[in-house]
Amino acid sequence: MAQHDQLHRYLFENHAVRGELVTVSETWQHILENHDYPQPVKKVLGELLVATSLLTATLKFAGSITVQLQGDGPLTLAVINGNNQQQMRGVARTQGDVPEDADLKTLVGNGYLVITITPDEGERYQGVVGLEGDTLAACLEDYFMRSEQLPTRLFILTGEADGKPAAGGMLLQVLPAQNAQREDFDHLATLTATIKAEELLNLPANDVLWRLYHEEEVTIYDPQTVEFTCTCSRERCADALKTLPEEEIASILAEDGEIDMNCDYCGNHYVFNEMDIIELRKNASPADPHIH
Repeated sequence: MAQHDQLHRYLFENHAVRGELVTVSETWQHILENHDYPQPVKKVLGELLVATSLLTATLKFAGSITVQLQGDGPLTLAVINGNNQQQMRGVARTQGDVPEDADLKTLVGNGYLVITITPDEGERYQGVVGLEGDTLAACLEDYFMRSEQLPTRLFILTGEADGKPAAGGMLLQVLPAQNAQREDFDHLATLTATIKAEELLNLPANDVLWRLYHEEEVTIYDPQTVEFTCTCSRERCADALKTLPEEEIASILAEDGEIDMNCDYCGNHYVFNEMDIIELRKNASPADPHIH
């Protein structure tokens, strides 16, 4: 029986360390279903999805995180966007051939990881990390050490459950401004590192945590559902069209008879014909640029 995607937060009573455990298999399948990505690209999107969910859960405010890989390799862009309600979406772009056994370095080439944190209220923050680690988890651990100075370990696992792509992960982090003992953290990280993909991707979270930490006192909080959600809409597309110069719209209509706007994230199409555009112009407020 497949479980729905969930994020569990937990706390070690005797150590100043917190943890998270997430499974994102269904969400990952949704992200993949409208695209024909090569296997290594699917894997990177799965890993990014796990990472983004774990990172989003570290937010202390309402807002969103975008984690993107950019480079000059065959994978030019892979991006996952998620918010504090664990609503996730993602997309990848490739160029040329993707080797079947490509690792992160081969896929991205000379590249970097960009983490953008956008609170609903307040300043946007962006962190950029070079891809010095061999894995996404190592690069993100590097990011946490630089940006937050908090010892953090990420464990990202992909595989299959019930014959479908499955992904999940765990995060351990020293609590800020608390006197955590480094050896305690290392000990917990060593325990966590023993997690196997088939356990994480198939067993209920409580069983996994019990297997890993049965000698520790762990408090587990109520889980949060993780799901694929796209924020695209006809209204948003209409707003985007309002910013295009009139000549450009006229030339697309002359050539194609309609404007077909496709959402990269979910595959939805929003089609606007000439009548729709006339309506848009009629309803545009005078302050809207380029619409006369």
